[in-house]
Amino acid sequence: MALIIYEYPLHERIRTWLRLEELFVKALFFVRAQDPRSHHSALLAIFELMDVMARPELKSELIHELERQKGVLEGLRSHASVDHDRLDEILLRVAASSDELQNMTRKLGQHLRENDWLMGIKSRTGIPGGVCSFDLPGYHYWLNASAELRRQDLLEWLAPCLPIRTALEVMLNLLRESGQASSKLAAGGSFQLMLGGRNAQMVRVGVDNELPCAPEVSANKYAINLRFTGVDKTQKPRPCEMDVPFMLTLCSL
Repeated sequence: MALIIYEYPLHERIRTWLRLEELFVKALFFVRAQDPRSHHSALLAIFELMDVMARPELKSELIHELERQKGVLEGLRSHASVDHDRLDEILLRVAASSDELQNMTRKLGQHLRENDWLMGIKSRTGIPGGVCSFDLPGYHYWLNASAELRRQDLLEWLAPCLPIRTALEVMLNLLRESGQASSKLAAGGSFQLMLGGRNAQMVRVGVDNELPCAPEVSANKYAINLRFTGVDKTQKPRPCEMDVPFMLTLCSL
């Protein structure tokens, strides 16, 4: 059975991390392509990264969490059941990522904001069809340069942001691995779980990709509620009234 995994952040910080992760994946996917339209999409993703990374506390939050996790992981050394080689590997990544972030002296995305040519392009991207050749001939010239030259430029613009990507990868891997998946059933398409004092920062829901429904999640400090809705590409989502088996994972750092 192939599962579609849906992730629902329950904190604003995790929501930002997931958005940045998605944008980095998108940017690097399109950078690896050859055609100008893909490289245009890569640049749009870089612009979105710049906007999301404008959140002033992002770097300090990541450093704080990495240092906190370092302390938590160090405390596991005394447990006999722990794979110490794996633990050392994770600790090395956490420490290296924290050092990388602390060595970043400039404001996130500042190198992009100081590039007037890029900011001229960005100002046009919010206008439908606003980056045609007659609007931005210089950008049209760049899009018609060699694929290798465009790729080098894109990687140069991305490079100062990559320590953030590494830190996000470390933290989100720890978050995803923190929970244990369990099998559940949404009777009539609905499911509620009382938390009983448990702290969840993210919910992961795995659903058979053959089932024509998708979960919607709402939560507070007392309970998590899931409601499955049918997938119909011609109208608004409607409640799914069938029993839906799924896998549930509560994740918390």
